[in-house]
Amino acid sequence: MRVSRSQAAENRETVINVASRLFREHGFDGIGVKDLMEGAGLTQGAFYKQFASKDDLTVQASRRALESAILRWSATAEANPQDPLGAVVAFYLSMDHRGERMDGCPVVALGSDAARQGADVKASFEAGIREYLELLGSWIGEADGEEPGGKAMAILSTMVGAVLLSRVVKDDRLSKRFLQAAAESVLTGAPAGDATLAPRQP
Repeated sequence: MRVSRSQAAENRETVINVASRLFREHGFDGIGVKDLMEGAGLTQGAFYKQFASKDDLTVQASRRALESAILRWSATAEANPQDPLGAVVAFYLSMDHRGERMDGCPVVALGSDAARQGADVKASFEAGIREYLELLGSWIGEADGEEPGGKAMAILSTMVGAVLLSRVVKDDRLSKRFLQAAAESVLTGAPAGDATLAPRQP
């Protein structure tokens, strides 16, 4: 049965959306075309009618994941105009976000994978990272310019690193302290070392 042009376009969007989530969960190389298409409720044979290659889908899904993340930051900030940075830090450096492997920050989930991909994937991530930095700069009062400000870069690095480390460790208590230490550092400027671990209880 021939698929209409509008249905084909809708299917393509579905595949991109599903891939943007499944790649965050499994990594770019951790899931194949067959499973991606099954996740979208489509056959593997339809893939090459929609995309030139898996690399093509990887680029599209990367852009979609970063667009979704930026929209989430923006919506959170708009809902909390008195303290946009505090609101974004509260959701980003949370145990809930730590557990959102399919819907969480793509820089955390796929950053190391993206570093090993081609120029188009890297360009997608760079564009998203620059948007993160632009939002952070607007909230902390850094002047607009061609290059991002150092404070915004430090905040983003702290936040991304904290969520990554919180996912790496198995100890939930240690995981939570990584997030708390980062939040304290970002919001107060205190060194991360101020958030020391209390002795483990026997």
